[in-house]
Amino acid sequence: MQVHPARSVECDGFDVRRGSVHGDTELFIGSAGGGRRTNSLLQERAAGMYSALPYAFGQVAIELPYILIQSAIYGVIVYAMIGFEWTAAKFFWYLFFMYFTLLYFTFYGMMAVGITPNHNIGSIVSAFFYAVWNLFAGFIIPRPSIPVWWRWYYWACPVAWTLYGLVASQFGDIHTPMEDPKGKLVSEYLRSHFGFKHSFLGVVAAVVVAFPVLFAFLFAFSIKMLNFQKR
Repeated sequence: MQVHPARSVECDGFDVRRGSVHGDTELFIGSAGGGRRTNSLLQERAAGMYSALPYAFGQVAIELPYILIQSAIYGVIVYAMIGFEWTAAKFFWYLFFMYFTLLYFTFYGMMAVGITPNHNIGSIVSAFFYAVWNLFAGFIIPRPSIPVWWRWYYWACPVAWTLYGLVASQFGDIHTPMEDPKGKLVSEYLRSHFGFKHSFLGVVAAVVVAFPVLFAFLFAFSIKMLNFQKR
């Protein structure tokens, strides 16, 4: 039976693609999104140029179209380079998860600056959580292999939900055997080794949308309620 080249999956090739997805979300987005506009935020807040909530709303709103364009350009290039299957549904899911992942990393960086006294401490806090998110994302240690008493943090990790959505949307509906001695179906391998189910995509999408909303709310709350200025 002839299948699409992207559906002929070898174990090594699958791990490379999964690794590239993880690298896209964690390394590039984490470093690029978190530090943006840190200095201007602190300067304008210290100068009292704007009321807190309009300033926070403006900061959040301006990121929406900017990140949409950024994720569209980035997504088209990377999607083609990785060699994912060119179907409308899979491409939409990829852009969807990349867009909201960029959003929550950006809003998390803004939130970290808002809840800390200065950008130096904010950078340290952000770097710490980036490392923890990387550890519990389910890439280095798959969820079924994480000890039960630490598995709760996997479900609280934003990057874990992004990785779940990206991998499940691209590979979760592939029911052809992998090219290895065991000949497991790709979808079965995802369920048994990573705990990923294609049928869970709706919940994953909702959670990924909830993270930027949460971080944006905490950013606005911190701008409104916290004041680290010294008189």
